[in-house]
Amino acid sequence: MSEVKPQERIRYTVSVDQYVDYNKNGYLLVKGLLAKEDTERLLSWTDDIYYGRVTELDHLSREHAWMRGTNKTERLSSARMHMPHLHNKTAEWGLLHPLLLDVLEALIGPDVLALQSMLFFNPPGKGGQGWHQDSFYIQTQPDSLIGAWIALDRADESNGCLWFAPGSHHEPIYPPPEARKGYVHADERHIQGLVPASAPSNLDDSVNNLSEIAAKYGESVPVIAEPGDVLFFHSHLLHRSYRNETADRFRRAYVLHYCNARSWVPWSGSNENHILARGRTHLPYAVPQLGTAVELSPESVPGDDSGSMMVAMPGGDMGKMEM
Repeated sequence: MSEVKPQERIRYTVSVDQYVDYNKNGYLLVKGLLAKEDTERLLSWTDDIYYGRVTELDHLSREHAWMRGTNKTERLSSARMHMPHLHNKTAEWGLLHPLLLDVLEALIGPDVLALQSMLFFNPPGKGGQGWHQDSFYIQTQPDSLIGAWIALDRADESNGCLWFAPGSHHEPIYPPPEARKGYVHADERHIQGLVPASAPSNLDDSVNNLSEIAAKYGESVPVIAEPGDVLFFHSHLLHRSYRNETADRFRRAYVLHYCNARSWVPWSGSNENHILARGRTHLPYAVPQLGTAVELSPESVPGDDSGSMMVAMPGGDMGKMEM
């Protein structure tokens, strides 16, 4: 194993007040967490995809013909791209950004497994998602899922910012109407009054009954974010967005999901398909394949008990960082 010299950097430290706010409300907005140059790197990458300068990710769109035609807002009608970190260096770097992991260590850590990446374009006239809970879709047990939403444009009420029902993260996950393979949450057999979720994520509140659950918490709250701000939110928290109603503004965001690395992940093929981003785990895990180093504790590296920090390198190699 090759020697890796430690790099000097300033860690982000979560305050007691931030920790309390997160646990009270279910979300935490960290202003300016990413430096301008890091935000611009992600934004430049997003533009390269949108304008067709990067094409190797085309197949990740749910609408496979999204790069066809001359009208960009029409070809991006799906407004999102799933799991680009598996195919692109910048996407992997963003998912494993050390400042994000600093915050995640405080909220769910110190062991962090990186699960998912999504790139949202939300051009004018597009986007929007009705009330939903992220753990409905991504299963972890124990349930430690958390989202991190990196704003690449200013996000406000006009162009489709996120809206939350503060405190609703104390709700259980409302189950699907029919049994679903791999579903690990409690259902109506375990919790009295736990009704199935009808049409979660549907923008129409008349058919999405999670709107009734969100209403229990009073007026929903829009979260205004500037480029480089990062919004962390609990996976039970009821949240939504609206369509971008502007004529000339995007609402681009890089949206990521993580869990504590000691959680079992039946979602998307189990733990060995997800990256151990920080700390250690007794479960299988993947290492970054596209050039991003991550800090792992010695217990995650078989045969190492030296007290050094191990750094996962591309291709599965490990390097030692003296602590």
